[in-house]
Amino acid sequence: MRALIVEDSPTLCSIYEAYLAGLGLSISVAETFAGAESLIESNKPDLILLDIELPDGNGLDLLPKIRALKPAPVSIVMTGHGTEFAEKALDAGAADFLAKPFDAVRLRVTVENAMQRKELSTRIDQLSAKRDQLGALQGSSAVMRAVYDVVERLAVSSETVLITGESGTGKELTARAIHDWSARAPEPFAVVDCARLPTEMGERELFGVNESSDSGWIRRGLVPRAEGGTLFLDEVSELSYELQSILLRFLETGIYMPVGAQRESEANVRIIASTNRDPLEEVRAGRLREDLFYRLHVLPVRMPPLRERLEDVPALAEDMLFRLARQAGRQFEPLSQEARVRLQQYAWPGNVRQLENMMRWLATMLVGRQVSVDAIDDAIKQFDQDQVVSEPASPVEVEMSPPGEGKVEPLWITEKHAIERAIKQCDGNIHKAAALLEVAPSTIYRKMQSWKSANSRR
Repeated sequence: MRALIVEDSPTLCSIYEAYLAGLGLSISVAETFAGAESLIESNKPDLILLDIELPDGNGLDLLPKIRALKPAPVSIVMTGHGTEFAEKALDAGAADFLAKPFDAVRLRVTVENAMQRKELSTRIDQLSAKRDQLGALQGSSAVMRAVYDVVERLAVSSETVLITGESGTGKELTARAIHDWSARAPEPFAVVDCARLPTEMGERELFGVNESSDSGWIRRGLVPRAEGGTLFLDEVSELSYELQSILLRFLETGIYMPVGAQRESEANVRIIASTNRDPLEEVRAGRLREDLFYRLHVLPVRMPPLRERLEDVPALAEDMLFRLARQAGRQFEPLSQEARVRLQQYAWPGNVRQLENMMRWLATMLVGRQVSVDAIDDAIKQFDQDQVVSEPASPVEVEMSPPGEGKVEPLWITEKHAIERAIKQCDGNIHKAAALLEVAPSTIYRKMQSWKSANSRR
């Protein structure tokens, strides 16, 4: 780190430098206010030891200028007037305060603490800058932080990536983030919509059409359009078996033949594929070629569903709501704690895409500026029919009987007892309980939410 000592006594400057020896600091010295201003601008120090009493000015007057720098240095103020100026210095942006005289141990401990603070601040700034590059990929939960780390590592590689995850979890956004963080970022990012790629036109769409080897393209395919960049095979499991064979040949060799061409071409593209299905299950079912799977499954990434990172939901929802409201020329108040809790109680079977659709509905349909819990419930019902269908009957309409008395109980109560027993048997693990009951975890989440909604209305 670069350090600047601002002190009008050359003797004290030498003493402080000796005290700080061995900390790994590159130290420069200024004995005047003007000299300090100049070195701060030219050397851009990470850490500043700042004396208040200077021959041509008050050191405190430098603090606002130091604080305005990006990135801002960490400042430690020094004075022989005890703690008289401590509060002013801290209010003006100083990180710490030293009352003269002080010994080597006191100075070293204070400076080491400041160095750690600066290092942490730098890491946070770097992390924030990286997150900005992720575009619409958002979330601070542990599972999303793990995704960011994986994306960062994959970006420095050129190997093939297979991204798995449910629909709406952000697989294409992740692919774009990998591309944007990589050395290929200046080059194209071409998307192959495998679900809409017709078998009879697949080769033309992928490799293009060429009159001859000399006369050039009639139509450039997606592969040559991605030259030097990334080719993203979106929902690759949707490809027909015939197109899987064509794609496999290309992945094995990197060579392709445009339709009508007389010679082959070699592609310099990185392959990233995605699927919302279990690829191994697709292989076992005979819908996905095993050799293609292993060609794609080089560096796997799993995108977590929203129900596995519910702590991210309130911040995601508020960010989407405010953005969509601005587009519609509207304003909303920040989400209340009750609204945030309600958003975290829902399973989000449609993941981030469903959440954005719901926020779009609220931004368009909601009257007023406050998002109530009832408004969130109404929005959920617009996009999840199971939320309505699975809602239990009112206790006024049905006479409930405790289990084990030989009476017929309503189906939803029997279902509720079965789910609760399974969850208890699995020590609260919803996914294990779902496997025992042979249902999707999202079904259990929806059922549980419908019970909560019914209880809240009673």
